Formats: sequence, structure tokens, C-alpha cells
Amino acid sequence: MTKRSLRIGISGGIGSGKSTVCQILARNGAPVIDLDAISRASTAAGGQAIAAVRATFGAEFIDDSGAMNRTKMRDLAFSDPNARSRLEAIVHPLIAMEVARLAENAQQQGVSCIVFDIPLLVESAHWRSSLDRVVIVDCTVETQIQRVQARSGLGETEIRKILQAQSSRAQRLQAADMVIFNEGKNLLEIEGELRILGAQFGL
Repeated sequence: MTKRSLRIGISGGIGSGKSTVCQILARNGAPVIDLDAISRASTAAGGQAIAAVRATFGAEFIDDSGAMNRTKMRDLAFSDPNARSRLEAIVHPLIAMEVARLAENAQQQGVSCIVFDIPLLVESAHWRSSLDRVVIVDCTVETQIQRVQARSGLGETEIRKILQAQSSRAQRLQAADMVIFNEGKNLLEIEGELRILGAQFGL
């Protein structure tokens, strides 16, 4: 019987550097299941969620390429509190099925751990209860804003709206089994912290 792989959830607020941490883990051989990538695929052109998005929100929420218009949907979510839950009701079951499939494939390969990159881990009781450990990538709110501005060009007001829609920094830290403080550090320093993480978790 294959030994059950340790399931580690990685999360952090927008601009925290969570993706960088996951990339380092992937380079070191850990299978990383990226829930945001799975979500995006479901709402891309030809994605499994497109028909339901069109039926629920209208054809105007599908762009010329056949993908969900993410900007229009984001604007709606800010103005209509129920829009997010309606979209989640469409997308979340699809994500769950794909995550289960990928996790089972990784488990069958006999890996020691499986990494789950979950942007809204703290907000979701479902994902937290299915993980063995939670690692939070953390930085100051000011640094989050600067990073998101640099990579996306969004204005500070819009970024702060996104931050307000996510769990607070304090809530994320409270949920953590381990914290990687990603502020003013280079990749070598972060890799060193991840080695400590591996030792603590028996990897």
C-alpha cells in the first residue's frame, strides 16, 4: 500500500509572493496543484464553466474569444455581493473534481508530499480541513500594494478593494502552521526557509 502523501496548503494575500514559493517547491520535486490555474482554465475559452457562466450571468460576460470576461466579472462582484457566490457555485465543484484527480495521480506516484496552492485557503473551511499543514506566505500590506501595482498596473484603490475582499493578514497568520515572511529577501533566503519547513514537517 502506498504511504499517504503529506498534504501541504500554501496561501497568502495577493502580492505576498506565494507563487514564488510554490515555484521553488516545484523545482525541488514537489508536485504543486495550483487551484487558481485550475479555476482560470475552467473559465477560459472552451472551459467547463463557460456554458453555466453564460446561462447565469448573460452572454455579455463572455468575451469575443469565448472566455469569461474577468474584468467585467470582477466589477460585478464588487457591486453585487451575491455575484461571487453564484460564480463560486459554478466553478468550485469543477475545481474540486480536478484537484481530487491530480492529487490521486500524485499519491499513486508515491511522493512524500503534495503542495496545494490555494489563494483563498483561509476563507474556505473545506480546503483547510483536507490539509495536514498550512504554510502562509506573508508580507506587509504596503508591500502587497507595491508588488501588485508593479505587475498589473492596477491602481491603489482597486488593489485595496481586492485586499478587503480577502481574509485579513491577521486571519491568515492565525491559520498558519508555519509562516514565511517574504519581505526584503532573495530567493536563496526563501529556499533556506523552505528547507527548514521540510525538516519540521518530516519531508
